[in-house]
Amino acid sequence: MARINPQSVYKAVQTSRLYEQIVQQIEESILSGALKTGEQLPAERELAQQFGVSRTAVREAVKALREKGLVEAYSGRGTFITNGTSQSIRQSLDRMLKIGQPEGSLQLAEVRAILEPGIAALAATRAEESHLATMREAYAVMDRNREDPEAYIEADLDFHLSLAEAAANPLILSLIDSIVGVLREQRIRIFNVPGGPDRGQFHHKRILGAIEQRDAIKAQDAMRAHLEQVREDSQTASSRNSVPKVGKAQDS
Repeated sequence: MARINPQSVYKAVQTSRLYEQIVQQIEESILSGALKTGEQLPAERELAQQFGVSRTAVREAVKALREKGLVEAYSGRGTFITNGTSQSIRQSLDRMLKIGQPEGSLQLAEVRAILEPGIAALAATRAEESHLATMREAYAVMDRNREDPEAYIEADLDFHLSLAEAAANPLILSLIDSIVGVLREQRIRIFNVPGGPDRGQFHHKRILGAIEQRDAIKAQDAMRAHLEQVREDSQTASSRNSVPKVGKAQDS
């Protein structure tokens, strides 16, 4: 993943609304092509030094840029420039895929079955060491947090986003990034299915191993098996949620 040269390209700002000027400068850099899709912004502290502002102002600016759909922040990895379309795609998908409804879950499963095996195959042939390091770390975090849904799910999303990054195709990354919201909601729904995290780790280990071996076919097959496990867990979660509650008083 390309990273912006830390040498300052920004002007110090002086105003009561500092973050707005930071947003304006970064937005202009994106529109001019000085910052490209997939590039990583410097760390919060480094940006604060470049702009001559507090980290609080930088934090507010990054939040505003995310709302505009111009950057995306990933836990443990940093903030990256997007192509500006992910936010609108995500909003459309959030409206279309009502994951709490059976048809929404089925639609998401179909989309993933089409996209992710191919992504895994590409990642096996294109992944750089930095991508592998991120996948390994995400796997390790999931392994340590099988009883902690928040930590496990965020690491799970990091693992799948790392695969999309490793495919080295910005369109693929934008597509996966656009469904992160519904993926997170799906994972929340199925986390408490008995044995779900353990089965997920079994498949994540197979996917990671195939990519480390640069075996595209094996990676593709491992991803298909993982998605089948997710589909089964989703069905189990839906069945459990649809079971009528017992003990409710009956009408006389």
